[in-house]
Formats: sequence, C-alpha cells, structure tokens
Amino acid sequence: MNLAVIVPAAGASRRYSDSVVQETGADITRSKLDEDLGGRPVLHRTVELFTKLSEVSCIIVAGPADNAAFAVFRDRHADKLGILGVRLCQGGVTHRYETVQNALKLVPDSCTHALVHDAARPCASLELIERVLRAAEHHPAVIPGVDVPDTLKKVAPQPVLAPADPLASILGGEETTLGRHVLQTLDRTCVVQVQTPQVFTLDLLRRAYAQPDLSSTDDAQLVERLGEYVLVVPGEPTNIKITHAADIRLARLILNAKPPEEKPASMRF
Repeated sequence: MNLAVIVPAAGASRRYSDSVVQETGADITRSKLDEDLGGRPVLHRTVELFTKLSEVSCIIVAGPADNAAFAVFRDRHADKLGILGVRLCQGGVTHRYETVQNALKLVPDSCTHALVHDAARPCASLELIERVLRAAEHHPAVIPGVDVPDTLKKVAPQPVLAPADPLASILGGEETTLGRHVLQTLDRTCVVQVQTPQVFTLDLLRRAYAQPDLSSTDDAQLVERLGEYVLVVPGEPTNIKITHAADIRLARLILNAKPPEEKPASMRF
C-alpha cells in the first residue's frame, strides 16, 4: 500500500470560538487547531499520527481558502509541518468536500490509497489507524464507526416557541425556543457514529469526487453514491472531534497532556 494522507484544516472554528465566548465572556476568535495540546498545536498532534507509518508516502494539509487567512496559517504552521514532510494547499471556500477535492489534486498517481482524517481529531490511536489500514488491504472503502449507546429520536426541524409575552413583544424581546417535537424513535441497532480516518483506493476516491453532486457530510457518502459498499470497522469513543471548548479539555485528559498554564513558563507553547 502506497498511502496519501489528506488532512482538511480549512474550517473557521466558529462553533469553537462561540463556545469559548460563552464560557469566558471574552469576544475573541480562536482556532481549535492552534490550541495547545501537550506542547504542540492540535493540528501538529493530528499530523504526527501518520508521520511514522511506513505506508505513508505523502501528507497534504489543506488550510483556509482565503489568501490572507492562508498566509497566516502558513506562517503559523509551515516550518514545523515542513519538517514532517507535509505539503500545504488552500482548501475550499464553503464546504469540506471542496477542501478535500483541492488536496486530492495534489496526490501523486503513484499512490494506491488515500486516507482522509479530520484535522480536529488528534486522539486517534495507532491501533485504530492500523485496524483501518489492515481492512483497506482487502476492501476499497473503509471507515471507523462506534455503536450508538443512547436512544435516537428524529425531531421536527422547526422549533417549538414559548407562548408570546405581550410585554416582551412591545419591548422588542426575542422569542424563546422551548425545543422540538419528536417525530419518530429510531432503531439504533444498526446505527453507528462515523469517524475518521477513512481510507479508500485512490481510483475510487477520485471517481467519487468526479460526480456532479458533491454535497456530503463525509467522503464515504460520496463513495456510497457510486453504488460501492463501504466497510465499517470498530472505531473508538476516545477518537473525539474537537468542536467546543470542553472538547480540548477532554482531549488533554485522553492524551494525558497538561494544559499550558500548568507547565513551567519555559515549556509553554
């Protein structure tokens, strides 16, 4: 197996920044990929998951699409990632699939497989990665997934609003959302939460991205549209995707990484 690793890292971290604002009250914009995780940024910890794998021949990290934002991203990460043999490119403007598509153009034809892994998943274990790669030796599309332990319910898209308060309406107050109605309870027996890394033969992933409709939540969905089967192997509950401020604290616990304020000043990132 000759493997290309694609790490989409073009997101704006809006949900992460919003959660930081909610927690701290500070009106700031922070990238989750820049957060300190054991002395290194989250992005670097994620890339390092693949740098020592013998199957990997190239790693491509796709950063922001905006030229100015990409320049900042490159200044922030290019030196260290360059040492790790990483090639940078600009990602998509709006959608994740645009970012993967841009990176896919840089994958050399000598590669037999492409692995796509979320930049904000730094906690994937070597055992998980090897499990996916072993399965990919026998199946053209492999993804990890974990069983859903909770009851699943399908809910209405429209929120249920609290009864109107006449005084609030006069004063211009906002309507209060109570929640959403349950439409259906789903059978969770055959439902899994999908993770990355996802591995595909290079030809299959290229065919998937040659389709006219690329709207998707992950790369496997595009492969499914071709009528190809996707194999799910056991994932890991600890393979979290950092989305909110609380997730970085959980990632530190999983990786036994101290937060920067608990380390000597000379060792802080």
